[in-house]
Amino acid sequence: MTRLVLALAALCLAAAAPIAQPPRFDAAGRLDYPTNYRDWVFLSSGLDMSYSAHPAMPGGTHMFNNVFVQPGAVAYFRHTGHWPDGTMLVLENRSGASKGSINQHGVFQTGTVMGLEVHVRDAAHFPGGWGFFSFDGSTPARLIPRSASCYACHQAHGAVDTTFTQFYPTMLPIARHYGTVHAELGTK
Repeated sequence: MTRLVLALAALCLAAAAPIAQPPRFDAAGRLDYPTNYRDWVFLSSGLDMSYSAHPAMPGGTHMFNNVFVQPGAVAYFRHTGHWPDGTMLVLENRSGASKGSINQHGVFQTGTVMGLEVHVRDAAHFPGGWGFFSFDGSTPARLIPRSASCYACHQAHGAVDTTFTQFYPTMLPIARHYGTVHAELGTK
Protein backbone atom coordinates (compact mmCIF):
# COMPACT_ATOMS: atom_id res chain seq x y z
CA MET A 1 0.00 0.00 0.00
CA THR A 2 2.84 2.39 0.83
CA ARG A 3 4.41 1.78 -2.60
CA LEU A 4 1.11 2.59 -4.29
CA VAL A 5 0.76 5.84 -2.36
CA LEU A 6 4.34 6.83 -3.17
CA ALA A 7 3.87 5.99 -6.85
CA LEU A 8 0.67 8.05 -7.00
CA ALA A 9 2.36 10.95 -5.23
CA ALA A 10 5.28 10.86 -7.71
CA LEU A 11 2.84 10.77 -10.62
CA CYS A 12 0.91 13.76 -9.25
CA LEU A 13 4.12 15.73 -8.75
CA ALA A 14 5.33 14.93 -12.25
CA ALA A 15 1.97 15.84 -13.76
CA ALA A 16 1.73 19.11 -11.85
CA ALA A 17 5.33 20.24 -12.35
CA PRO A 18 5.64 23.00 -14.94
CA ILE A 19 8.07 22.48 -17.78
CA ALA A 20 11.18 24.64 -17.52
CA GLN A 21 11.69 26.52 -20.78
CA PRO A 22 8.12 26.18 -22.06
CA PRO A 23 7.36 27.46 -25.57
CA ARG A 24 7.20 31.24 -25.80
CA PHE A 25 5.25 33.04 -28.50
CA ASP A 26 5.50 36.66 -29.59
CA ALA A 27 2.47 38.93 -30.15
CA ALA A 28 2.18 37.64 -33.75
CA GLY A 29 2.02 34.01 -32.57
CA ARG A 30 5.53 33.17 -33.75
CA LEU A 31 7.55 30.71 -31.65
CA ASP A 32 10.69 32.12 -30.04
CA TYR A 33 13.89 30.25 -30.83
CA PRO A 34 14.47 27.55 -28.18
CA THR A 35 17.77 28.74 -26.75
CA ASN A 36 20.03 26.15 -25.14
CA TYR A 37 18.03 23.27 -26.62
CA ARG A 38 21.29 21.32 -26.94
CA ASP A 39 21.38 21.22 -23.11
CA TRP A 40 18.05 19.36 -23.12
CA VAL A 41 17.60 15.58 -23.22
CA PHE A 42 18.93 13.99 -26.40
CA LEU A 43 16.37 11.46 -27.64
CA SER A 44 17.79 10.11 -30.87
CA SER A 45 19.71 10.70 -34.06
CA GLY A 46 18.91 9.48 -37.54
CA LEU A 47 21.14 9.49 -40.61
CA ASP A 48 19.74 10.26 -44.07
CA MET A 49 16.18 9.45 -42.97
CA SER A 50 13.43 10.04 -45.53
CA TYR A 51 9.69 9.40 -45.23
CA SER A 52 9.31 9.00 -48.99
CA ALA A 53 10.66 6.59 -51.63
CA HIS A 54 13.34 9.15 -52.49
CA PRO A 55 16.56 9.78 -50.55
CA ALA A 56 16.51 12.78 -48.21
CA MET A 57 19.77 14.13 -49.62
CA PRO A 58 21.26 14.03 -53.14
CA GLY A 59 24.17 11.69 -53.90
CA GLY A 60 27.04 11.83 -51.48
CA THR A 61 25.46 14.41 -49.16
CA HIS A 62 24.49 13.28 -45.67
CA MET A 63 22.18 14.69 -43.01
CA PHE A 64 21.78 13.78 -39.36
CA ASN A 65 18.50 14.48 -37.56
CA ASN A 66 19.08 15.02 -33.83
CA VAL A 67 16.07 15.22 -31.51
CA PHE A 68 16.07 17.08 -28.19
CA VAL A 69 13.29 17.68 -25.63
CA GLN A 70 13.02 19.55 -22.33
CA PRO A 71 13.97 17.49 -19.25
CA GLY A 72 10.58 18.16 -17.63
CA ALA A 73 8.76 16.69 -20.63
CA VAL A 74 10.85 13.53 -20.37
CA ALA A 75 10.12 13.26 -16.63
CA TYR A 76 6.38 13.54 -17.31
CA PHE A 77 6.58 11.01 -20.15
CA ARG A 78 8.36 8.53 -17.90
CA HIS A 79 5.40 8.66 -15.50
CA THR A 80 2.56 8.71 -18.03
CA GLY A 81 3.65 7.59 -21.52
CA HIS A 82 2.37 10.91 -22.92
CA TRP A 83 4.05 14.22 -23.76
CA PRO A 84 2.72 17.06 -21.57
CA ASP A 85 1.40 20.41 -22.70
CA GLY A 86 4.40 22.68 -23.24
CA THR A 87 6.57 19.96 -24.80
CA MET A 88 8.96 21.07 -27.52
CA LEU A 89 10.60 18.36 -29.60
CA VAL A 90 13.48 20.02 -31.45
CA LEU A 91 14.66 18.40 -34.67
CA GLU A 92 18.12 19.69 -35.51
CA ASN A 93 19.23 18.88 -39.07
CA ARG A 94 23.02 18.78 -39.21
CA SER A 95 25.24 17.96 -42.18
CA GLY A 96 27.36 14.84 -42.19
CA ALA A 97 30.72 14.17 -43.76
CA SER A 98 32.83 11.10 -44.40
CA LYS A 99 36.21 12.76 -44.88
CA GLY A 100 37.84 14.65 -42.03
CA SER A 101 40.52 14.37 -39.40
CA ILE A 102 41.44 10.70 -38.98
CA ASN A 103 38.09 9.26 -40.16
CA GLN A 104 38.53 6.56 -42.80
CA HIS A 105 35.03 5.00 -42.86
CA GLY A 106 31.55 6.02 -41.86
CA VAL A 107 29.89 9.40 -41.44
CA PHE A 108 30.21 11.97 -38.65
CA GLN A 109 28.30 15.16 -37.84
CA THR A 110 29.77 18.49 -38.83
CA GLY A 111 29.28 21.92 -37.30
CA THR A 112 26.86 22.97 -40.04
CA VAL A 113 23.23 23.16 -38.89
CA MET A 114 21.07 22.81 -42.00
CA GLY A 115 17.77 23.53 -40.32
CA LEU A 116 15.84 23.51 -37.07
CA GLU A 117 12.23 22.39 -36.69
CA VAL A 118 10.14 22.26 -33.54
CA HIS A 119 7.05 20.17 -32.79
CA VAL A 120 5.15 21.95 -29.99
CA ARG A 121 2.36 20.62 -27.79
CA ASP A 122 0.04 23.43 -26.77
CA ALA A 123 -3.65 22.56 -26.58
CA ALA A 124 -4.63 26.23 -26.14
CA HIS A 125 -2.94 27.34 -29.38
CA PHE A 126 -3.28 24.44 -31.84
CA PRO A 127 -6.18 22.33 -33.12
CA GLY A 128 -5.25 18.75 -32.27
CA GLY A 129 -2.85 20.06 -29.61
CA TRP A 130 0.34 20.15 -31.72
CA GLY A 131 1.97 22.65 -34.07
CA PHE A 132 5.06 22.63 -36.28
CA PHE A 133 7.57 25.43 -36.71
CA SER A 134 10.62 25.72 -38.95
CA PHE A 135 13.32 28.22 -38.04
CA ASP A 136 15.40 30.30 -40.42
CA GLY A 137 18.26 31.22 -38.12
CA SER A 138 17.28 32.26 -34.61
CA THR A 139 14.46 34.66 -35.47
CA PRO A 140 10.95 33.70 -34.27
CA ALA A 141 9.25 31.13 -36.52
CA ARG A 142 5.73 31.16 -37.90
CA LEU A 143 3.45 28.18 -37.50
CA ILE A 144 3.67 25.86 -40.51
CA PRO A 145 0.18 25.90 -42.08
CA ARG A 146 -2.08 23.00 -41.06
CA SER A 147 -2.40 22.07 -44.75
CA ALA A 148 1.29 21.03 -44.79
CA SER A 149 1.95 17.30 -45.14
CA CYS A 150 3.76 17.06 -41.78
CA TYR A 151 0.45 17.24 -39.86
CA ALA A 152 -1.24 14.38 -41.76
CA CYS A 153 1.95 12.29 -41.71
CA HIS A 154 2.41 12.65 -37.94
CA GLN A 155 -1.29 11.94 -37.36
CA ALA A 156 -1.10 8.76 -39.43
CA HIS A 157 2.32 7.50 -38.37
CA GLY A 158 3.17 9.02 -34.98
CA ALA A 159 3.51 6.36 -32.31
CA VAL A 160 2.49 8.57 -29.36
CA ASP A 161 0.57 11.87 -29.37
CA THR A 162 1.39 12.43 -33.10
CA THR A 163 5.11 12.19 -32.32
CA PHE A 164 7.56 9.77 -33.91
CA THR A 165 8.34 8.15 -30.58
CA GLN A 166 9.00 4.93 -32.50
CA PHE A 167 12.39 6.48 -33.35
CA TYR A 168 13.24 7.33 -29.71
CA PRO A 169 14.67 4.06 -28.35
CA THR A 170 14.61 5.16 -24.70
CA MET A 171 10.99 6.43 -24.82
CA LEU A 172 9.28 3.71 -26.87
CA PRO A 173 9.51 1.02 -24.13
CA ILE A 174 7.92 3.48 -21.69
CA ALA A 175 5.04 4.16 -24.07
CA ARG A 176 4.57 0.44 -24.56
CA HIS A 177 4.54 -0.04 -20.77
CA TYR A 178 1.74 2.53 -20.41
CA GLY A 179 -0.12 1.32 -23.51
CA THR A 180 0.06 4.73 -25.21
CA VAL A 181 1.55 3.51 -28.50
CA HIS A 182 -0.96 3.55 -31.34
CA ALA A 183 -2.14 -0.03 -31.81
CA GLU A 184 -0.78 -0.44 -35.34
CA LEU A 185 2.68 0.70 -34.23
CA GLY A 186 2.80 -1.11 -30.90
CA THR A 187 4.34 -4.31 -32.21
CA LYS A 188 6.88 -2.87 -34.63
